[in-house]
Amino acid sequence: MLRPATVLRDPVHGDIELTREELQLIDTLAFQRLRGIKQLGTANLVYPGATHTRFEHSIGTVHMLDRLLDAVNRNAERDPSGCQRVSDEERRILRFGALLHDVPHIPFGHNIEDQTGLLERHDVPRRYVELLEQSELGEVLDRLGVRGEVLGVLASGGTGARDVPPFWKQVLSDTVDADLMDYLRRDAWHTGLELHYDDRVRAGFRVDRASQRLYVDCEKDGMLREDTVSELVRMLEIRFHFSERVYYHHAKVAAGALIARMVELGLRSGAIAQHSLQKATDESLLFLLERAELSDLMETSRLRRFLTRFRRRQLPKRLVVLPAYANAGLQDELVERFFRPGDPGPRNEWERDVEEAAQRLLGRPVDVILYCPARRMQLKEARTLVRFPGQAGALTPLEDHVQDLPRLRDLRDQYPRLWKLYVFTSETDRAARRKLQELCLERLPGSAVNVLRC
Repeated sequence: MLRPATVLRDPVHGDIELTREELQLIDTLAFQRLRGIKQLGTANLVYPGATHTRFEHSIGTVHMLDRLLDAVNRNAERDPSGCQRVSDEERRILRFGALLHDVPHIPFGHNIEDQTGLLERHDVPRRYVELLEQSELGEVLDRLGVRGEVLGVLASGGTGARDVPPFWKQVLSDTVDADLMDYLRRDAWHTGLELHYDDRVRAGFRVDRASQRLYVDCEKDGMLREDTVSELVRMLEIRFHFSERVYYHHAKVAAGALIARMVELGLRSGAIAQHSLQKATDESLLFLLERAELSDLMETSRLRRFLTRFRRRQLPKRLVVLPAYANAGLQDELVERFFRPGDPGPRNEWERDVEEAAQRLLGRPVDVILYCPARRMQLKEARTLVRFPGQAGALTPLEDHVQDLPRLRDLRDQYPRLWKLYVFTSETDRAARRKLQELCLERLPGSAVNVLRC
């Protein structure tokens, strides 16, 4: 067994034990930076208690991973011929992976990466590899003799990553995994939402000895374990409710759009460098933007306005809302035109066109922000492997059983409805916004269905 060196008191899970080796990783600058990155980005502007950080989430993920591995090993004792036990050395490496899984995150990362395509995602192998190159964190992992194995868990296919068993990656990057188990609990605690799952969901997790894959056993005595399946689906339902009420709340999206535009302005002018984001916290990024002097005076003025609005929570108003459910035949065209990773030109051109027309119409400058997320946003399929009765021991993704599980089918159908294209504006006068709304719709495809009344 791994010997704990200290015990941390966590408001969500209670006491969490950490080893001396884990403390060496926690004490690095790269990990301590996570204290300054809020788990839910701008959600605290909607839910004031949502100020928890990726620091405590990472430690909580270690705790939930440990509980998950305990369940795997209990099941291996009951069925040693079919189930594999996780060794202490494997547990040691997987705990390191759990601890470091969010280290590449940048401030307000989901807004900047996933929802606007300004930068690539934080969890691509390259980001992990670069983070560990010639760094204090990499030196600690080298000293512990596990750099290649940890990269194998977090950055499969990346330079220096070792080949590792499938379950090493699944415990941290599946649909239902230790990461999800922590953040569902933690987000509920800090937002005050009464959304909970049963701890017994862990009891069904096993590692298949033949394939070394993690799965949930939903069969007992030849019958379906409906309680196990129900709890798996319950976790996915909770995640959907958080997506609907927190992750994609329109005010959080508006605040995130402001942040993303400020970073875009800074990067485009060279006032901030992309690599500096990897060392920044939420507050230090705002400080960098406040000090930035852009080459264009009008862009500098825009940046200052956006910063003031963000600091005062004077969020831009919704002008146009095009949800997927009302624009199903148009969604692909909108995404193709306005969500272009690394190429915001068409979106910028559209915004400038509307702003120029608005100034002619209203006789004063107006800021306009078009927000178009990727088609799939952060939506996940139900990839977790399960064993159902009548399958002769075959392991299949939970989503393969969607036709037999009405609740899962409903989730599959509801998730795409969360997608929305927004146009936001700085204009506060309702009558002026109605005029601006007409300008925007004239410049969007003619069949676009706006569901917002100004």
